[in-house]
Amino acid sequence: MTKKIDPKYIRNFSIVAHIDHGKSTLADRILQSTGAVSDREFQDQLLDSMDLERERGITIKASAVTMEYQFGGDTYMLNLIDTPGHVDFHYEVSRAMAACEGALLVVDCTQGVEAQTVANAYLAVDAGLEIIPVINKVDLPAAQEDMTAEEIEHIVGIKKEECFGISAKTGVGVEELLEAVITFLPAPEEHKDKKVSALIFDSHYDEYRGVICYVRVVSGKLEVGQKILMMGKRTSYVITELGKFMPKMTRVKELGVGEVGYVIASIRKLSDVMIGDTITDELDPTDEPLPGYDPPVQMVFSDFYPGSDTDYTKLRQAFDKLQINDASFTFEPQSSPALGFGFRCGFLGLLHMEIIQERLERENDVDVVQTAPTVSYQILTTDGEVLRIDSPSQMPDPSVIAELREPIVRMEIITPSEYIGAIMKLADQRRCILIKTDYLSQTRVMMEYQAPLAEIVYDFYDILKGASRGYATLDYEFRHFEKSNLVKMDILVNKVAVDALSVIVHRSISESRGRKLLERLRKVIPKHQFEIPLQAAIGGKIIARETIKAFRKDVTAKLYGGDVTRKMKVLKKQKEGKKRMKSVGSVNIPQEAFMSILDNSD
Repeated sequence: MTKKIDPKYIRNFSIVAHIDHGKSTLADRILQSTGAVSDREFQDQLLDSMDLERERGITIKASAVTMEYQFGGDTYMLNLIDTPGHVDFHYEVSRAMAACEGALLVVDCTQGVEAQTVANAYLAVDAGLEIIPVINKVDLPAAQEDMTAEEIEHIVGIKKEECFGISAKTGVGVEELLEAVITFLPAPEEHKDKKVSALIFDSHYDEYRGVICYVRVVSGKLEVGQKILMMGKRTSYVITELGKFMPKMTRVKELGVGEVGYVIASIRKLSDVMIGDTITDELDPTDEPLPGYDPPVQMVFSDFYPGSDTDYTKLRQAFDKLQINDASFTFEPQSSPALGFGFRCGFLGLLHMEIIQERLERENDVDVVQTAPTVSYQILTTDGEVLRIDSPSQMPDPSVIAELREPIVRMEIITPSEYIGAIMKLADQRRCILIKTDYLSQTRVMMEYQAPLAEIVYDFYDILKGASRGYATLDYEFRHFEKSNLVKMDILVNKVAVDALSVIVHRSISESRGRKLLERLRKVIPKHQFEIPLQAAIGGKIIARETIKAFRKDVTAKLYGGDVTRKMKVLKKQKEGKKRMKSVGSVNIPQEAFMSILDNSD
């Protein structure tokens, strides 16, 4: 569709849902129903272009596609922006919503409303979108359409009669849903000043064409050859190519009001483009930029070091390449006495970290050693300055610390009611505070907690799944930093503090945590010819101790019979030798020991 279209015939919408509720399948079915792809070209998860997305069955990057649809004798342009469902990719969802007027909220009627369904519904309401609730998988024997509609009414406040029952797999109800998109979702409105303004809601890097910006035109129009200004970065470019994803990239001469497409303007680096920035005409710019997005905040940090088959330079190049297509991932050089030179990397959450690690190993063929994830903390100094640290080694001298603050999240857990006791016990152990409990139906309950991120980021989700036999779902959102009674715990090996092993813990659990760490370390550090004391210390106070016994070499084996004083003399000599060796001997900490101590699961 290259001809100009009246904005009243345009509908911009996104599909939001919990993981595995059929979002990508519905997108596939809509593409087929509108004829955007022929049956010959069709394949499952059409919009998920990464191998990793296909294998895991999840969407990681948002993607956009333009379709034509005939309804009531008119041709409509439907712009679908597909979004991820996982909690770590919240920012991708909020960005996609800023480019839309409506959202399809998809719920699997065999599972009911889940934690991320609720989070995404709130995001859509906050963005001022019109929501169409869609109940998917109605063709399955275990479908509970009425109960799911009641849950949607209870949480989102949309009447259960307004829900659309569909089966994305078989295509039942998809035509009616497309008609509802045209009937119930509003058309885009033009900005009042009518000067050119377009929102960048995503971007990716192409080796041959530079940065490709995904844009939604809010007012005016963009044309090939036009000189544009990025308002946030204050940089100018000339548009060399415009187009739409249909779903393949299709060139057009211009993009008008309400249209979604891509802009190529010989932009060399992804860092030159700010997601949420406004594109305007350089010669006649708009007065104020469009409201953008908050930049993504890295909440989880982990160190990556080159493995046995990789050198530092190769790892650096791999990180540079990854950052080109993922602006929410950060890294900086780091060195450790135990593992050498590496990088301190920041992620949005654990799944984001896992995906970066897999992409590193697959796309770049590098072997990495990774430390256990930690979170970032805030420090208020005695001078009133606020510092942010993401590793215990960055902690300043205790005398300059007025208070230590840890990140707090709002956490929502949705579970069948019979598992409430086990979940409350787990949450209590992890210092979570229950804010409210809300019954969605007679058998399902939503629990809202205030939780320290450090306590839930590592293995909380796995234990939660175990405690609820796989039925509970979890969603969390960062809220603020809060003062807490935290301490830095040092680990001393042979009376020498090993900086890379120090951890920040809550004072109330520091002793038990210290003991567990030392027990684990004792099992993995090999014996030496002298005794090795392992100690956990807070400040100058030792709070736990373990000992690795020395090798027992039988120096009296050669002595046959004779006076006992001969044996005593040889043993005394051995004892003095071990004492001398201990004073000069250094302990070799193997890599496995270093890794296992960072594992903070029980």
